[in-house]
Amino acid sequence: MNPFPELRTQVLNQAPIQDQGDYVLYWMIACRRTRWNFSLERAVDWALELKKPLVVLEALRIGYPWAGDRLHRFIIDGMAVNARRLEDASVLYYPYVEPYADAGKGLLKRLAQHACVVVTDDFPAFFLPGMVHRTARSLSVRLETVDSNGLLPMRAADRIFPTAYGFRRFLQAHLPHHLQAFPKPEPLENVSLPRAADLPEDLRKAWPMASEALLKDEPGAISGLDIDHSVAPSDLRGGSDAAEEMLDLFIHRKLDRYAEDRNHPDEDVTSGLSPYLHFGHISPHEVFEAVMDKEGWYMDLLGTTPTGKKTGWWGVSPDAEAFLDQIVTWRELGFNMCALDRNYDQYESLPDWALKTLDKHKQDHRDHIYTQEAFERAETHDPLWNAAQTQLLRQGVMHNYLRMLWGKKILEWSPSPRRALTIMIELNNKYALDGRDPNSYSGILWVLGRYDRPWGPERLIFGKVRYMSSENTARKLRLEDYLYRFAP
Repeated sequence: MNPFPELRTQVLNQAPIQDQGDYVLYWMIACRRTRWNFSLERAVDWALELKKPLVVLEALRIGYPWAGDRLHRFIIDGMAVNARRLEDASVLYYPYVEPYADAGKGLLKRLAQHACVVVTDDFPAFFLPGMVHRTARSLSVRLETVDSNGLLPMRAADRIFPTAYGFRRFLQAHLPHHLQAFPKPEPLENVSLPRAADLPEDLRKAWPMASEALLKDEPGAISGLDIDHSVAPSDLRGGSDAAEEMLDLFIHRKLDRYAEDRNHPDEDVTSGLSPYLHFGHISPHEVFEAVMDKEGWYMDLLGTTPTGKKTGWWGVSPDAEAFLDQIVTWRELGFNMCALDRNYDQYESLPDWALKTLDKHKQDHRDHIYTQEAFERAETHDPLWNAAQTQLLRQGVMHNYLRMLWGKKILEWSPSPRRALTIMIELNNKYALDGRDPNSYSGILWVLGRYDRPWGPERLIFGKVRYMSSENTARKLRLEDYLYRFAP
């Protein structure tokens, strides 16, 4: 087998590789793409080594928390792209969408009975880690997980970093080695694998593949699924095609203004890639490669001394440096937390100083207290907050800077910090296409002090946690068009 980054692979059970199996099975659950995908690359390597066909199962269950039309539609869009891209490949692609809860129960186990080895994606958040570990215990064949989440393998760090500065310094010391081991852009290119025979008829009848109507988003197709139909799909289409178009738009029309204008909602120069990164429709390696190609970058430009500073180490323009700090440092800092602390979304995971100051001020008087329902409907006294929430309701995304203000006001207008956390998680995970992600949990818990430091002066409600006001935000940012577009 070809050399493969050791830190990116884990074996989750003691079951053997079944040389006499019919195929290698790739269970696609987080890296829902056919390009720049370490997991797919690993499965292809196994198929070549064992001289077996490759079966790719991309399944979508009904019973996950916050399952609804918005999230389902975005994922199914990606399935349609994968079906087209794999149509002429020597791979049997099996997209399965559960019509009702537990209808898919037994499908993976049945497929694994005939597999030589099962490869799946290593994702550290939401229900996926528990699902994968339970499955590993139930299989009689080897199950491997592969980490395609970031430029730095999650297991390269053996501790949780409490600050972005500390993690950035660690990255600068250790990342150069991992920049030399990128996934193949096209893992199936020039690969000759045996053709997989059709799966047994009884299996296909028990678990029929996703219909053409569902994949093509024909009217009424998704309404037959037993999910929450109250959250409408976003205008954003899912899938790798849309992700790559978004990346191209960012590189050629927005990147050159990123450092100066990214915080201004009216300028619209953020990348818009977070939903696609969350669902695995695009790889951070592909994004990094596109940015660095635009910059004319090569490895010798890297700084030789880890300083932990935001700028100067990459050796590229200020715009690219600012973007890389977001997509590498801050994004992968969240994966570091989720990979090493299973309580990453709990109130008790906050730093001690934050817990202490929030507890001290939890009984402070609040001029406004809103219910979760009022927050959800964008019915507060604050036009800017309402606009940010309305963008989330309509589009499934929120401007990066305003998401910080959004969370700070929920803290200020909730009866307690614990209740504020519950409300933020519920609204973000229900409506945001990039919710349920390590990076979104980082943002939510940052509101309460994670990755931050104590700030003065000490305030009511916030204590020493960083304070933000709508008035100051409105003075600093260009918002006129944004407020007009997202008036509730």
